[in-house]
Amino acid sequence: MITAIVDYNSGNLRSAEKSFQRMAAEVGGGDIIVTDDPEQVRRADRVVLPGVGAFADCRQELGAIDGLFGAIEEKVKAGNPFLGICVGMQMMATWGREHGNHTGFDWIKGEVVALTPNDPALKIPHMGWNSLNQSPDHPVFEGITAGDHVYFVHSYHLVPENPADIVATVDYGGGIIAAVGRDNIIGTQFHPEKSQATGLRLIGNFLKWNP
Repeated sequence: MITAIVDYNSGNLRSAEKSFQRMAAEVGGGDIIVTDDPEQVRRADRVVLPGVGAFADCRQELGAIDGLFGAIEEKVKAGNPFLGICVGMQMMATWGREHGNHTGFDWIKGEVVALTPNDPALKIPHMGWNSLNQSPDHPVFEGITAGDHVYFVHSYHLVPENPADIVATVDYGGGIIAAVGRDNIIGTQFHPEKSQATGLRLIGNFLKWNP
């Protein structure tokens, strides 16, 4: 069992790698590799796509590595479990509206738009800990309940066209999307690798998930 964390120059992946390795050892989740090699992605059983920064920059960096996105999409179409984190989740959308209009993967119909809290005292980016509004009904959120805290750093969020694709929300001057999912794909706007016990539980659940 191999989980590939995709490296496409989108930030420091060390904390993600360590968190996944820790939980793989705990739940019998197999090997964790960090790679930018399309062939290694094709050989993996699960794919994790992190992302830090602006939507367009991440999309461009991913596209600059020949064959890498194609390998990721092959795994998703084959039914392998996929987890997008932060901008890795946002790129699952149809459109990103940050600094212009940019095409996403179009796996979750919807668009990535700026956060607009209804309280002017709330700062953007939305940064720090926030509590989940509901107990998400999804295997990757097993054992995670309303009120559990997760860690965010973002100014945009993915708003799906179909409310059924929303897995979890938090409140920040109104509801914002914390996680989306459908079939074998799931994405979190928050960083599980920085979310302590809750994040580690989610990572362990993902490593055991067989959609």
